Amino acid sequence: MISDFNSAPPTGRRAALRALTSTAALALVAGCAGLDLGLQQTPQAPQQAAAPPSQNTTIGGGTVKAALILPLGTGGNAGQAAQAMRNAAELSLEEFGVANVQLIVKDDGGNAQGARAAAEAALSEGAEIILGPLFAQSVQAVGQVARQRNVPVIGFSTDSSVAARGIYLLSFLPETDVDRVVDFAASRGKKSYAALIPQTAYGNVVDAAFRTAVARVGGQIVVSERAPGDGDLGEVAKRVALGVGHADVLFLPGDAEFVVRAGQALAGAGINGKRVQFVGTGLWDDQRISQEATLQGGWFASPDRSGFRGLTSRYRAKYNSDPLRAASLSYDAVSLVAALVKTQGAAKFSDGSLTNTSGFTGVDGVFRFRADGLNERGLAVMRVTPTGPMVTAPAPKTFGSGT
Repeated sequence: MISDFNSAPPTGRRAALRALTSTAALALVAGCAGLDLGLQQTPQAPQQAAAPPSQNTTIGGGTVKAALILPLGTGGNAGQAAQAMRNAAELSLEEFGVANVQLIVKDDGGNAQGARAAAEAALSEGAEIILGPLFAQSVQAVGQVARQRNVPVIGFSTDSSVAARGIYLLSFLPETDVDRVVDFAASRGKKSYAALIPQTAYGNVVDAAFRTAVARVGGQIVVSERAPGDGDLGEVAKRVALGVGHADVLFLPGDAEFVVRAGQALAGAGINGKRVQFVGTGLWDDQRISQEATLQGGWFASPDRSGFRGLTSRYRAKYNSDPLRAASLSYDAVSLVAALVKTQGAAKFSDGSLTNTSGFTGVDGVFRFRADGLNERGLAVMRVTPTGPMVTAPAPKTFGSGT
C-alpha cells in the first residue's frame, strides 16, 4: 500500500498506513445481512496475459462514466502501484459482468497540478464520479475541481486531513487500526496503557488516535514516549520501563524496522511480551515482525486476508504477475460504482447512497464512508507467531445495528 507519510513510498500493506472473495460484485449490506442483489458471479480466468495499457484510455463501454486518476506515468513504486490499481480496476469491471459503466483512465503525473488537469479533462468528458488519486495533495486538488461540479470523489490517500463531505477516502487509515486494537484490548480487560511511538508524521497521527481511543474505552495512559525513527532507542526504552508500572498494554506502532529495534531495546530494559501485551498497527503485517522473538504474541489490526488471496489468484491469471497490495482499493472502488449504478438509479452517487450506514462488502471486508469523508472498516485482530500472523479475533462481517 502507498503511504502519504513516506517520500519514497513502498509497496506492501506493511509499508502503508495500512477480498469479494471469488465473486466480482461488491455487495451492498442491508441491516444485519448482506444483500447480494443478484450480482454474485464466478469469474472466468483469461488464458493469456493482457498487454500493458496506455496511460490515458477508457475501459468498458457503459453510458455512466467514472474517472480513474492515478500516477501511471511516474517511476518507482508509485508507478508500479498505479499500474496494479489500473489493472485491478479493469479486472473488477470484467468480473462484475453486465455493468453500464465506462472508466475514463487519466494519469496525474503524481502531482497536484497534473491531478487538477486530469480531473478537469475527465469531467469535460462526462465523468459523474472520480476514483483516485493516490496521494494527499492530488486528492485535495481533484476535490477542489470536483466540488465545483458537485461530483463526488473516492480517493486512495492515507492522509485523513484531505477527507471532507463529498471527498471520501477508501484507503486503510491508521486511525482505524488503532481503534480496533484498543477496542479489542479493552474487551480483554486491559485498562492501563503505555506507548513508545516514533517521532514521525505517521507517529503523530497514531499518537493522537491512541490517546482518543484509550480515553473512549475508559483506559489510562501511564507513560508515553516518542523516539527518533532511526536513532538509538536504549535511553527512551529505559524511560518507558521506569514508567510502565503495572500497565496491561504497550502500544508500539511503526514500520517493521522501527518496531523490531524498539522491541529489542525494550527487552534490554526488562520489558517483554510476557510482562505486558504488545500491540501495534497494520504495519506489523511484515515477515520481520514475525521473526522477531521479542514481539511474539503481539496483537495488531489487519483486514481478513482471504479476499486478497482470491484477488491475487485471479489477477495473476490475467496479468501474469501478482498485484501490489493497493490493487484491492481500486478493485473495490470500481465494484462499488458498478453496484450503485445497477441498484440505486438516479441517486447512485448521492451522499446518501455513498454514506449508507450499513456499508458495503469488498475484497478487504466490510467498510463504510462517514459523512466527513473518512471510512470505517471491519478489521481482524492478528497475533504475531513465528510462522506468520494468526487470527485472534475475526473481522466482523457486518456493522452492528445502530452503529
